[in-house]
Amino acid sequence: MPYAIPKVPKPKTAKPNTAYLIANGDLRLSANQVCWPAQEEMEQRVIAAFAKEGIKVIRAHSYDPELKHGFIWNQRMGMDVFANIPPDAPLIVAEAVWQYSYHILPGLRDHRGPILTVANWSGQWPGLVGMLNLNGSLTKMGVKYSTIWSETFEDDFFRKGIRQWVRTGRIKHDTSHVRPLNLERLPAAERKLGLALAEYLKRRKAIIGVFDEGCMGMYNAIIDDELLNPTGIYKERLSQSALVAEMRNVSDEEADAARRWLEERGMTFKTGTDEATELTDWQIREQLKMYIAAVRIAADFSCDAIGIQYQQGLKDMTPASDLAEGLLNNAERPPVYRRGTREELYPGRPLPHFNEVDEGAAVDALVTNWVWTAMGFDPATTLHDLRYGEHYKDDKLDAFVWVFEISGAAPPSHFIGGYAGAVSERQPPMYFRLGGGTLKGVSKPGEIVWSRVFIENGELHADIGRATVVELPREETERRWQMTTPQWPIMHAVLHGVTRNQMMARHKSNHIQVAYAPDARSADKALAAKAAMFAGMGIKVHLCGDVKVG
Repeated sequence: MPYAIPKVPKPKTAKPNTAYLIANGDLRLSANQVCWPAQEEMEQRVIAAFAKEGIKVIRAHSYDPELKHGFIWNQRMGMDVFANIPPDAPLIVAEAVWQYSYHILPGLRDHRGPILTVANWSGQWPGLVGMLNLNGSLTKMGVKYSTIWSETFEDDFFRKGIRQWVRTGRIKHDTSHVRPLNLERLPAAERKLGLALAEYLKRRKAIIGVFDEGCMGMYNAIIDDELLNPTGIYKERLSQSALVAEMRNVSDEEADAARRWLEERGMTFKTGTDEATELTDWQIREQLKMYIAAVRIAADFSCDAIGIQYQQGLKDMTPASDLAEGLLNNAERPPVYRRGTREELYPGRPLPHFNEVDEGAAVDALVTNWVWTAMGFDPATTLHDLRYGEHYKDDKLDAFVWVFEISGAAPPSHFIGGYAGAVSERQPPMYFRLGGGTLKGVSKPGEIVWSRVFIENGELHADIGRATVVELPREETERRWQMTTPQWPIMHAVLHGVTRNQMMARHKSNHIQVAYAPDARSADKALAAKAAMFAGMGIKVHLCGDVKVG
């Protein structure tokens, strides 16, 4: 009997002066449906811009009238779409929304033609954030790509960029703001501290508790053990089902006591009675049960930091994790006691939380915690999405001001007024069906160190730089909130010596890690010590922008 040998179809041949376009989307149907109009409008602009350059753009997959969107929304669909794209054809990945990169990574890994990732410069939906995540994932995979962004898709920057891509298959951006760290040029005291902490970490070792990996399709956020372990950091692989089980062991009285603690310090909860659209007392109670449960599980496994995924699975079981995450990242927070005792767990210090189980942020948060604690600074740290930005000018400021924004995981010590300046509002139903509140506030003016750990060429790298957080007029803050996600905490950041386009061209993630220092001089010292610790851990460090050390 003959073998059933499959007939492998021959790949299609690319046509001259033709490019293919794909649109990757969310895994959540509601998000894809709500965001589709913005994506459709952006695609029309992109297609028109390429037509002016003599390139016909073919959309590689169609709008689905039953789903009411035209996104690739799962991995199998992505594979099937790529099966019909000529493997050597120019390919445009156009993103006006958050997207789950893993849907299209199999096709991109095998694609031989030039790849261009494109996003609209808008804060409405996280298209820029999605594109940066895809760029970081492609960088980790070792797949060559070009990238570009635009507000109108008619500006000179965009037109020149796509013209270069059409002609050469690549766009070259200015990244002259980046230079490798020279360890010997760091200040002696901070170099000694950072290297000593790195050596101590490698000898003592540290544990990051990972509540399920691969959140939101972020391939770039997973660091394999072979890369992670040589730094001294190891994973405790935890299940989110165990977190839900532990939440059931937390009493209503314990959760209500945590809420009273917060309200006594001035925190506001904007509540209602409609579970579908408003923040309710039940949702808050469940969130605080999660906070207590997470601390107890972390203590059970002696974790130095933890990351809760809160997406597929957990989002259908409990309200959002963001309130818990913000509390975990703060030194002053409601006390949590070991089960059945009055032994406080992690007293007087943060239990660093890496949002969305981003392990690059985990390494960064752990290093920040150790360095800032050793220097006597508040070690509260968080990641933010690199969401958007605009130039702002008044009689006090004339600068490009970024919108750093995350879904509620920022610590209250970062806010103007601390807990008294913090508000919890219901998460958008589009993303969070079971609700839950954020930990929202406006970040206080001050000096910060920003950084990002990423994977390139099979090695761990870290970009690090300086920024100043500025206070904008309330009406401008509100305008920026309404352009993005008004329920989330916001940081107005001015990067030192890094332009908008340089940052977008270089940054290898949707996330950016931030931590405050008491003043500019202290921030420079903290940056130096952190860079030294990264280097001592075997991470390749790159200084970005106006950095006065190294």
